[in-house]
Amino acid sequence: MYDLIIIGGGPGGYLAAERLNSKEAGQTEKKVLLVEKQYLGGTCLNVGCIPTKCLLNSAKLYLHAKEAGQYGVHAESAGFNLEEMMAWKSKTVETLCAGVASQMRRNKVDVIKGTAVLEVDGSARRVKITDGDQAGTVHEARAVLVAAGSVPAMPPIPGAKNNPKVLDSTAMLSVKEVPKKLCVIGGGVIGIEFASLFSTLGSEVTVVEMLDEIIPPMDKDHAALMRRALKAVSFHLGSKVNRIENGTVYFTSKDKGTEESAEADIILMAAGRKPELNGWGAKEAGIDIGPRGVNVDERLRTNISGVWAVGDVNGRSMLAHSAYRMAEVAINDIRAFLDGTAGSDHMRYSAIPWAVYSLPEAAGAGLTEQEAVSSGISIKKSSVPMTVSGRFIAENGIRSPGNVKVIVNADTEAIIGIHILGPCASEMIWGASALIENEMRVRDVKEMIFPHPSVSEAIREAVWNL
Repeated sequence: MYDLIIIGGGPGGYLAAERLNSKEAGQTEKKVLLVEKQYLGGTCLNVGCIPTKCLLNSAKLYLHAKEAGQYGVHAESAGFNLEEMMAWKSKTVETLCAGVASQMRRNKVDVIKGTAVLEVDGSARRVKITDGDQAGTVHEARAVLVAAGSVPAMPPIPGAKNNPKVLDSTAMLSVKEVPKKLCVIGGGVIGIEFASLFSTLGSEVTVVEMLDEIIPPMDKDHAALMRRALKAVSFHLGSKVNRIENGTVYFTSKDKGTEESAEADIILMAAGRKPELNGWGAKEAGIDIGPRGVNVDERLRTNISGVWAVGDVNGRSMLAHSAYRMAEVAINDIRAFLDGTAGSDHMRYSAIPWAVYSLPEAAGAGLTEQEAVSSGISIKKSSVPMTVSGRFIAENGIRSPGNVKVIVNADTEAIIGIHILGPCASEMIWGASALIENEMRVRDVKEMIFPHPSVSEAIREAVWNL
């Protein structure tokens, strides 16, 4: 009998396994089993966050080398080798995956490679292994944590299925050469990161997006700035893909109303991801499923006592760092459940930061201007270029794209949204999230001291303009 069985070894799953028996817990050691059907680390570590950042960093280094002459550094022979870039990506992933496996051993977590199916019979909670070396074995637990993750969303576009030129994001991470022409279907985070990557490496990139703007979480002003910054990418917004014929994508924009086409050597299907609700027994166990995924409460409990669900599978916030925090909240509640005490931790979603690691970067936390207005909040806003920062100019020049936008509740003076476009955006956004999470007012931030010279000073300048 295990105290806890975890289905899925991605960020939510492996961090939950670490946290239950961490030294900080200071409690009796629990018996934990983690079942992962493919690879420890999940999508993020193996075919998502980490490998894409490896390749994007290589592309940034290449771009910086080409542009270094304006700063007095000359690298006329700068070039890139895609095979070597891929090798660095693979080495990084292997190193980090080994680290996760080491953490499992350090925290005395049993790990099984195989598909786990949840079985619920009254008060009993069991997991059956359906493939792998332990196929057919059944393990019982006092609690089960589902961290089954997500899968790429593949819209039923005629001509896409079994088309060798149509790839998903996983396959794009293993291409052997840079395509001369790349068509990206979907202008979300995944699509824009790949568009940025391959346009920097010389591809002629076309992005076809069904919505009126790219990257839905982004403030619309910043989304427009992002598109202008991606000069080598052609965007077709508000456009529905009708069909794919070999390497040609046919689409119709709602503005023009006429069918257009884009030819490509590779077509990237980047229509986002959806919770993985199949294969682990959700329906058979009676798990309550909603439009977004597994329904959970603020402590990540499902409708079945003793079963929790974290990460992409519940669809509440499909980000690896959200899964980390969900895992911590769930483990705190699970520990209380196992010990017969009352838990108090709960999940909050109002200030979760997001980031796009393109060239340039973008990040945000809290409400966009559009979200605040549509919610009926009276707002004040301030938008300043990053050129208010001396360091930004010193390292990027005065023509590089960069902007900080701050949204404030006009009635309370509380900061409710901060959005950043430009270098270091992903590294600064945690501070913006902290300001929102702690309900800081304009006057509070004005009294803070920011390091000088730093790009982060643009946040303070934006606040002082309110």
